[in-house]
Amino acid sequence: MKVPVRWLKDYVDINISSEDLGDRLTLSGSKVEEIICSGDEIQNVVTGKIIEIKPHPDADKLVVCQLNVGKEEPVQIVTGANNMKEGDIVPVALHGAILPGGLKIKKGKLRGIVSNGMMCSEEELGIAEEEVHGLMILSQETHLGKDIKEVLGLNSSVIDFEITSNRPDCLSVVGIARETAATLGTNYKMPNLNYKVLCKENICENLKVEVKDDLCRRYMARGVKNVKIEPSPKWMQERLTEAGVRPINNIVDITNFVMIELGQPMHAFDARQISTNSIVIDRAKDLEKFITLDEVERELKNNMLCIKDGDRTVALAGIMGGLNSEVKDDTSNIILECANFDGTNVRVSSKILGLRTEASAKFEKDLDPNLVQIAMDRACNLINELNVGQIMEGTVDVYTKKTEEHVLEVDSKWINRFLGTDLPKEEIKEYLDRLELYTKIKEDILIITIPTNRTDINIKEDVAEEVARIYGYNNIPTTIINCSSRKGGKTVKQHLDDRVIEALIGSGLNQSISYSFVSPKVFDEILLPKDSFLRNVVKIKNPLGEDYSIMRTTTVPSMMEALSRNYSRNNDEARLFEMGKIYIPDKDENNLPEERNIINIGMYGNVDYLDMKGVIENIIEYLGISSVKFVRESENPTFHPGKTANIYIKKNLIGTLGEIHPDVSDNYGIDERCYMAELNLDMLYNYSNLNKKYKSLPKFPAVSRDIALLVDDNVLVQEIEDIIVRQGGKMVERVKLFDVYKGKQIEDGKKSVAYSILYRLENKTLTDEEVNKVHDKIVRTLENKLGAQLR
Repeated sequence: MKVPVRWLKDYVDINISSEDLGDRLTLSGSKVEEIICSGDEIQNVVTGKIIEIKPHPDADKLVVCQLNVGKEEPVQIVTGANNMKEGDIVPVALHGAILPGGLKIKKGKLRGIVSNGMMCSEEELGIAEEEVHGLMILSQETHLGKDIKEVLGLNSSVIDFEITSNRPDCLSVVGIARETAATLGTNYKMPNLNYKVLCKENICENLKVEVKDDLCRRYMARGVKNVKIEPSPKWMQERLTEAGVRPINNIVDITNFVMIELGQPMHAFDARQISTNSIVIDRAKDLEKFITLDEVERELKNNMLCIKDGDRTVALAGIMGGLNSEVKDDTSNIILECANFDGTNVRVSSKILGLRTEASAKFEKDLDPNLVQIAMDRACNLINELNVGQIMEGTVDVYTKKTEEHVLEVDSKWINRFLGTDLPKEEIKEYLDRLELYTKIKEDILIITIPTNRTDINIKEDVAEEVARIYGYNNIPTTIINCSSRKGGKTVKQHLDDRVIEALIGSGLNQSISYSFVSPKVFDEILLPKDSFLRNVVKIKNPLGEDYSIMRTTTVPSMMEALSRNYSRNNDEARLFEMGKIYIPDKDENNLPEERNIINIGMYGNVDYLDMKGVIENIIEYLGISSVKFVRESENPTFHPGKTANIYIKKNLIGTLGEIHPDVSDNYGIDERCYMAELNLDMLYNYSNLNKKYKSLPKFPAVSRDIALLVDDNVLVQEIEDIIVRQGGKMVERVKLFDVYKGKQIEDGKKSVAYSILYRLENKTLTDEEVNKVHDKIVRTLENKLGAQLR
């Protein structure tokens, strides 16, 4: 928000430079973005009166002028200008002057005659709005020898503030004046709000206002008769221009002036266009067409609040008026509107329409409804002052739920403990009073009345912040945080993450990272069926694009993209892993989705299924997990049906590993076989056991027996191992698969599987008879359950 310093000085005494003021306000919480000084480039240019003009003796187009610049001796200047005469007062750039653009003026000779500077035009001073010819002629009342910046008002500064959304009370010149007074320890004054009613006709008899929606918290209207539409006075135009608002006419300029001065937007309707003599505040009809003041036809939605003449929309509430009710050159009667609207609705409507105005930028911060009457009174005061028209009697004011002040009680000792200060309670009261947070003291308790314009103060910490910024953050002593324990460390999950990463890096993998935002198209690329639960996703309301429009429910597409990127860059092999999250939506859309921690492992190159299985077994071993089973999986469409397994811990599915389906690999442009595993890290951690127990070396010898079985090709080795372990009981210490064979010596549909079984007991030496008994039991069970034959 741009605040002209000249305008600010109308309400508060400022005896420091604009730069110092900007620094002081920044330290007290009003962040200054930029200080714009319009006449900084102009130096040593003063006003001078031409006392004599003589022709140049050696040049027909030059003249020699003598000028009084407020000094004892006149200044001689040679010029080619011809629009001046003796007695005129003009800007004079003396020797050593600097003009806009960095032009330096020095004394010299023109055709043999000494010239001690130059007389200036508007263009040379950088203030011409169009091309000009000749010198700038000043008023005869202008004092001589005065700095031209002071005469032309070029020494003014404009401070550009960044006003945060929680401080709508600062979105005005008066709001900044209030902050300036509190910061400098001085007083400020409000603009004149007094006005005279010059028309005995009562607006309440001619106009009815009906508020049909709670989105309008207050609506006030007054009438003005016999309006004279003309340009506003120069001083008002200068104020508006400095603040970045284009002057239009006196009525519109008054409403804009009040908006900048007090922070409350206003609007003026041509009374002729309110044909029903009734104003209705209601929502728009869906897909209703409406032409705004910028002459653009806009399509409205039924959640947008409008100002209506009966059923006809004449303005978008809090955003912009309509072309059908604008003030024209022949307007004679107007209706002044000043209202308060719901900030969220204004912001949403403004965004949908792509129409952000000065008014909407203020309303969306949720203004104080009690500011409405102050702004209306100020507008009427300016109408009197500028003699624009005659204000009618009466005021239409619909204000059902009045916003009231509230009181906070805060312990002054708590404020000092919180800030680390030792301020007397009387001094704290002084700081709060300067901010119009008027305070009473009862023992150590501060009883603070919070005005309605300070919506940001609701808890004791807010009060402490106000004290701190006025006292001065730089004055608060540095203290060390007081805490009972300073012991830090990693969480259990972080320790487990480290172990998993250590296991994977030790297995020769590299870590990758990908976005949690993905495209809906990835489900087709990994061949998920249309009814898959994984297609039920969390959608992003404001995505960067379709490629990042949903939250992923599986990490497989992300890993496939990483493998594809490596493959496209001619990397012979890739072994990657990613620790990330997937997001499973809740049945209730109002609840947050479930976030699951996932580990995904992807490989291609000189690898196969057993390499992938070995990596998984390393993770399981590092986490101390037991009772893990690998079960064949043939229904997952993303994986090869004959080379995929689900992983179970007890009866809980924790993940899937296997070869990626060739069609999926083709979709990602990979001609190699890809292997992938996706595991639920949260479940792995639930079953982890990092407690290591010492076990002494066995005292008794082991007995080793090999067994070769001929089984059907569809029999899983897991089934064979389960039978061996179950039937062997405590006597079987280890089962190791050492050969799987298919060949000419084996009939079709069969395979040979060979195991080495280690038998041992901890309390005695086994005899051959004991081993044979258990071994024979294992063989018989394999024959009966799986149809196995000994080779």
